[in-house]
Amino acid sequence: MTGPYDAWSTPERKALRESATRFTRTEIVPHLAEWEDAGEIPRELHKRAAAAGLLGIGFPEDVGGEGGDTLDISVVTEAIIEAGGSSGLIAALYTHGIALPHIVSAHRANPTDRSAALVERYVRPTLAGETIGSLGVTEPGGGSDVANLRTRAVRDGDGDDGAYVVNGAKTFITSGVRADFVTTAVRTGGEGFGGISLLVVDKGTPGFTVARPLRKMGWHCSDTAELAFDDVRVPATNLVGDEGAGFVLVMQQFVNERLSLAVQAYATAQRSLDLAVAYAKDRETFGRPLASRQVIRHKLVEMHRATVTARAYTRQVVERAAAASAGAEGIDPIRLAADAAVAKNDAVAACDFVVDEAVQIHGGHGYMRESEVERHYRDARILGIGGGATEVMNDLIAKVLGF
Repeated sequence: MTGPYDAWSTPERKALRESATRFTRTEIVPHLAEWEDAGEIPRELHKRAAAAGLLGIGFPEDVGGEGGDTLDISVVTEAIIEAGGSSGLIAALYTHGIALPHIVSAHRANPTDRSAALVERYVRPTLAGETIGSLGVTEPGGGSDVANLRTRAVRDGDGDDGAYVVNGAKTFITSGVRADFVTTAVRTGGEGFGGISLLVVDKGTPGFTVARPLRKMGWHCSDTAELAFDDVRVPATNLVGDEGAGFVLVMQQFVNERLSLAVQAYATAQRSLDLAVAYAKDRETFGRPLASRQVIRHKLVEMHRATVTARAYTRQVVERAAAASAGAEGIDPIRLAADAAVAKNDAVAACDFVVDEAVQIHGGHGYMRESEVERHYRDARILGIGGGATEVMNDLIAKVLGF
């Protein structure tokens, strides 16, 4: 999968991959079916992942992380899924990957006592596995149209002693049932993207409730919730960055979120291909191994082609995104956003094709709940929806390319 000298297989990243693989095989795989049935992963898993040095990957050490960049995050994602984990497990265990970056980014761009306090209260304990965070953007009346969200926060009082009174609802919130806090997009100003801010809302705040947990087609081990805000008073000190800067903070993180989903997609394809190959070699039909039949071999070749090409393109974009985050010059952020969307759509299409063929090769066994490929088949369906639907990605790409 990697060459001996490329950026993905440095000695440090090989060790990171091996560590994530061991953790998955010992701490995740034996329990994943149980967590799927329970509808969530245990809080203790966050602590164990932190102790193993895997929870804070990609976050700076000065905010409690392990350091590393987008490549390192991708290496961990690949290793977990290809060792028998799942994209649903990634969503549940690494929800902080979408809940915390806005807080960290705002603090590093403009360090203040208020932003430092948010880091201490939310970022450090979450990266230590002690608390769980989630991100609240999507609303019942809209999905990808972030600029037109309706949850409103009205300022009451001046200065740090003031508060925001929040009313509205959020839905499809990953880890929303278990979360101790939600980094929430709210409307503090007028219509459009300029009126949006981010507030951190604590669980247990009067008026803030989990309206209901949501049952889903896939990602069964990842709890998902609908949230309700009824005159919720949030301290003004819980504002992330400046008032009205929320849309920009959300948009800045979309490239990494979409690349993360692309990595999950091709890693799921690779795992499903590996399972299909093993099954085809072991399974006998009419006195011959299934893999001896040309039609099956050709299926496996096409599954391999789709997987490796999606991996190659996505990794290239991941490398450029990491370079851009490190301050490299000459990388157009608008074109990078479009390329991340291309990577997501391509990897999702590859994953959809491969998981479908993997189930087909497994036959009746692939349709059973105890079959791992059945889980990947269900889990894969959300990848073309989350982080921006495929159709929305295509529209973004078309605009950037001038089509």
